[in-house]
Amino acid sequence: MLVHNQIFGAPLAGITDKPFRRLIRTFSPKAPLYTEMISCHSLVGAHKNCLRNFDRYDDEGNIGAQIFGADAKLMADAARILQDSGASWIDINMGCPVPKVATRSGAGANLMRDHRLAEKIMKAVVGAVQIPVSIKTRLGWDDSHRDWADLIGIAADCGVSFAALHGRTRAQLYTGNAQLPEITKNIKIPVIGNGDIKNINDIKKVINLGYSGVMIGRGLLGRPWLLGELEGICKAPTNIGTVALKHFEYMLEYYGEKNATQMFRKHAAWYSAGIPNSAEFRITVNQISGAKELKEEICKFWGCEEGI
Repeated sequence: MLVHNQIFGAPLAGITDKPFRRLIRTFSPKAPLYTEMISCHSLVGAHKNCLRNFDRYDDEGNIGAQIFGADAKLMADAARILQDSGASWIDINMGCPVPKVATRSGAGANLMRDHRLAEKIMKAVVGAVQIPVSIKTRLGWDDSHRDWADLIGIAADCGVSFAALHGRTRAQLYTGNAQLPEITKNIKIPVIGNGDIKNINDIKKVINLGYSGVMIGRGLLGRPWLLGELEGICKAPTNIGTVALKHFEYMLEYYGEKNATQMFRKHAAWYSAGIPNSAEFRITVNQISGAKELKEEICKFWGCEEGI
């Protein structure tokens, strides 16, 4: 797969589910996107309470399925399942900083400080599938251990096709400004820059540092058209309400009314950010439990019509 000069949509837990990716595709048909991170234990065990365990990706275009875990065999098994489900490539999460993943499970960002386990997992996953494998990582565990280049070097030796680098340490979580280092000729595989990238100027700065592409994460919140806008193939919609309605319809199809209505509240807040009277809108939305009422409130706030 190509990674040079591409703009990726980042994996965002609780955000980049199938309905949100479907919406992004209406604005950016070809951008490489990631799934939410998927637990190898949950996927291999086919846990029924997690819908993403049963997603198919054949109709999603260029989609990378991201897995996390600390068991090399389970990670390999999970990669095979996702390959058979139509994923374009497999991504290994080596950067998630939350304690549930990075400390209690020994996965995610913990692999930045256990290179031997990371190498074992990468070799197992690369050997298990015929599609490309990538990793997503951070600068290091903390300021005293910024060993991202060593980890990416190991990845290259394991047959990993490319890496994405988030410009913060695990200790920073998501605070402070992301600071991406320069990519030198010693790095053997393409590296995608991630962290606080929101516009064309940000992209140019990252590419000038030697990165092969960029990855947009939180900039997508409430702006699913952003990838297409940055690619120059679409403009921001004139009425955000019509986009919000479409997103909600996709979520209703996927999750059902009860769960979709509850889950859409956070998206409604992001869509309305910065708009006059948005605080009142969010308060109202957070008290709604029915799909019909939520649609009516969206139409009222944005002055759109349901069904557009």
